[in-house]
Amino acid sequence: MADPLAAFRLDGRTALVTGAASGIGLAIARLFAGAGASVILADRDPAVEGIAADLGGRGVIADLADPAQVDALGDEPTDILACNAGIAGPAGPMHAMDDAARAALYAINLEHPIRLTARTAPAMAARGRGSIVLLSSIAGLRGNAGLGHYGITKAALAQLARNLAVEFGPQGVRANAIAPGLIATDWASAILSNPERTERRLGATPLRRVGTPGQVANAALFLASDAGGFVTGQTLVVDGGTLISDGN
Repeated sequence: MADPLAAFRLDGRTALVTGAASGIGLAIARLFAGAGASVILADRDPAVEGIAADLGGRGVIADLADPAQVDALGDEPTDILACNAGIAGPAGPMHAMDDAARAALYAINLEHPIRLTARTAPAMAARGRGSIVLLSSIAGLRGNAGLGHYGITKAALAQLARNLAVEFGPQGVRANAIAPGLIATDWASAILSNPERTERRLGATPLRRVGTPGQVANAALFLASDAGGFVTGQTLVVDGGTLISDGN
């Protein structure tokens, strides 16, 4: 009997994951490797080399705010690209963010995926196959008073996925985004370390719990693999129902 989960396998494919030394990126890299992919992990944290070696892959220490380093990553032959690296930037009103902080936020969250896909998508198209997964956020699907610029970059990633899907779909390349909600990572510690904020957030989440990096990785595997072979240009929300809730 044929393996009913064969469509989720990534054997014979090379996957590049950015921001892969921790959190969601690490979970994606581990799952992709477990599904048979040859993985390339990129992160500014030097620990990425050892992490990649443990997965049988290759680690690249890279500053994703540096266009030259991003371009070098884009020259890697890949079948799957998962752009996960991102920062939140300082919380507060949009007008209060200084130029340097705003430039850093947009460079990592938006310019790095734009530059990387500008190199990888045409190469995938030339080979007739490829899948791109961009890590957006529910912050890009609703208004946000404290992380406005972050939300703008994440909304733009969902649009980037749609644009890539239309432009490269005829050549067999799919592009999608994932919009996580509150996930148990170091990034979410500002909320999770505050019982009152955590209770308020979970009270507005129908499943009443925090998500895990592995649950986001599961969505990434679906989109990257043949299991999601007829899905493109979509933003898959992984948030326990926060976005659709009436707050009760």
